[in-house]
Amino acid sequence: MCGFVGYINKEKNKKDNIKKMADLIAHRGPDSEGYYCDENIALGFRRLSIIDLKGGSQPIYNEDSTKVIVFNGEIYNFQELKKDLIEKGHKFSTNTDTEVILHGYEEYKEEVLNKLRGMFAFVIYDKKSKEMFAARDFYGIKPFYYAKMGNTFLFGSEIKSFLIHPHFKKDLNTKMLEYYLTFQYSVGEETFFKNVYKLMPGHYLKYKDGKLTIKRYYEVKFDEDKDKTYEEWKDGIRERLEDSIRAHKISDVEVGSFLSSGVDSSYIAASSDVDKTFTVGFNNKKYSEISYAEELSEKIKTKNINKVITKEEYFKNLPNILYYMDEPLADPSAIALYFVTKIASENVKVSLSGEGADEIFGGYNIYQEPLTASWYYKIPYPIRYVFGKIASVLPPVRGINFVIRRGKKLEDRFVGNAFMFNNHEIKSILINKPKTKGFKELTKPYYDKVEDKDDITKMQYIDFNFWLIGDILLKADKMSMANSLEVRVPFLDRPLIDYALGLPTEFKTDKYKTKKIFRDIAGEVLDDKVSNKKKLGFPVPIREWMKDDDTYRQIKAMFEKNNKFFKTKKIVKLLDDHKKGKRDNSRKIWTIYIFLLWHEIFFGGNK
Repeated sequence: MCGFVGYINKEKNKKDNIKKMADLIAHRGPDSEGYYCDENIALGFRRLSIIDLKGGSQPIYNEDSTKVIVFNGEIYNFQELKKDLIEKGHKFSTNTDTEVILHGYEEYKEEVLNKLRGMFAFVIYDKKSKEMFAARDFYGIKPFYYAKMGNTFLFGSEIKSFLIHPHFKKDLNTKMLEYYLTFQYSVGEETFFKNVYKLMPGHYLKYKDGKLTIKRYYEVKFDEDKDKTYEEWKDGIRERLEDSIRAHKISDVEVGSFLSSGVDSSYIAASSDVDKTFTVGFNNKKYSEISYAEELSEKIKTKNINKVITKEEYFKNLPNILYYMDEPLADPSAIALYFVTKIASENVKVSLSGEGADEIFGGYNIYQEPLTASWYYKIPYPIRYVFGKIASVLPPVRGINFVIRRGKKLEDRFVGNAFMFNNHEIKSILINKPKTKGFKELTKPYYDKVEDKDDITKMQYIDFNFWLIGDILLKADKMSMANSLEVRVPFLDRPLIDYALGLPTEFKTDKYKTKKIFRDIAGEVLDDKVSNKKKLGFPVPIREWMKDDDTYRQIKAMFEKNNKFFKTKKIVKLLDDHKKGKRDNSRKIWTIYIFLLWHEIFFGGNK
C-alpha cells in the first residue's frame, strides 16, 4: 500500500514540484520515495513496504525502460500472472506485483485489468508514445483523483498533493454541498474542489497530447441463479471466502485483523489465524465492543489490542482527520476508524477488515423492510403517498417515520445507508438557491439499470455504487493511510463477488435474518450469538455528546460564525431541538458541522 502523485505539462524542471507534492502524502508511504521526470511527465511515489521489501521500490520500469509504472494496492494472484508472463518471454527484475502489472499491460493492454485479483490504482507511462494509462480497481478500494488545470494534467492518490502545484487553482465546488447534505459524503465523479474528479471504480483512463479518454471495463451486475440449492450456494461461497482470506494474507510482513462485535470482522478474525486483533470503543458500554472482542480473541487464541476513545480526544483529532480525508465525510465512525488503524499500525503493517459483506450478502437492516412491511405495501401507492404526506407534518412520535418512509417509492427515499436532508430541507437551510435538482439526478440512472429487479437487489445495487464507494471504502483507505497501515478487504475479492452476484435474494435476506447464507457459514466457526447478532454498524455516542454543554457550545459557535452557506437560525434550531430532546437531529447537525470544519481547514474559514 502506497501513494503516488504526478502531472503532465511542458515545464522544464519538474523535480522540485513533484518532490513537494509527494511529501504531502508521505503518510501513505513512509518507507521510501522515488521519482521519474522528463520533458512531459513527473511521477512521485511514497512506499509502504509489504511485498519484496528490498527490491520493490518504485517507479518500476520494463526491460528496456521505455515504460514506467507507479502503483498503489495489492495484486493477490501476481505469482500466477508472473509465471504466465515469463512463459511469454517477459523478464523480471523484482519480485513485486507492481512489475507484473507493467508486463501484463505490455502483453495484454487494457485486458490485463480483468486478469487482476486485488485492489489497485496505478499509472503506466509510455516514454515512446507519450501516452499515460491509468486504472482503478473494480469496487473502488483504492482512490484515484485527476484534474485539468490549463495545460497541466494532475493525478494521484490524494487531492491534497495537487494543492501546492503552481498551476492548481483552488475553488470550492458549491454544487457538491447540496449532494453532500443528502448523502453525507462526496458523491459521484466530482469533488468539493472545482475541476478535480474521481476516476470511478471499474474505469481506466488514457491521456495523450492533451486529450483525456475514460472507459468502463467492469460493472457489478446482479443476475440470480436459481438452479443451485441452498447447500450448493453455501459450499460455493464458503470455498471462495476461505480462498480469499488465504490470498489476502500473502505478505512479507505480519498481518492482523480489525475486530468489532459484528459477524463480518468476527468471521475474518476467526478464519484467518492472525496473532493480533484490534478494537476501539467508548466509555459508555452501549457504544463499546471491547469486552466482546476480548472474549472472542481469547476463544480463537489471538491477542486483542484495544483502546477506549474519550470524547476529548475524539474532538481534538477531528481537524487532523478531516485533513487526511481531503473531502468532508460526516460518518462519525470514520473518526473511530482513525483510532483503530492507529493502534493497529503500532503493531502491524497490514490488517484485514470486513468491508463489503453487507453489500454483497444483504446485510443491512433496511434490506428487510420490503419483507417485514409487506402488509403495508399492499395498500395502493396513492393512498400510502397521502398518508405519508400527512405524517410528515405531524409531531415526531413512535411509528410516524414508518408511515412517512412507506409513503414514498424506493427511488424517492433510498440513496444508501445514510439519508441526511431531503431536497426541501436543503433548500430551507441554505442561504443560496440550490444549483441542482437534488439527489435523483445521481441515483436515477442507476435505478434505471435495475428496474426489473426486486427492491432488495435495487438497494444493494445503489449501495454498491454509492455508499460503499463514497463512505465505507473511502474512510477505510484514508484513515488507514493516515496511519501508514495497509487495510485489506477479503469480502471484496472479485472471484467471490462475481460468484455471489448470482445469489438468489431469498438466500440473502428474509423477515428474520439479514445476510442469511453468510451467517449460516459463519455459524460453523462462531457461536450462534455472534453469527446471528443484529447489525449495529460502528456505534459512536455523538447523539449523547451533543447534549453536553461543552460540545453544544463548540458546535453552536461554529454554526454562529458569519458563514456564507447556511441560515444560522435554522441550523442553530436543529441543535437546540436536539439538546432539548425534542428531536434526534444528531446526524444532520454532524453533517453541517463537519462541512464547516472541513471548509475552515482547506479554505481558511467560512466568510
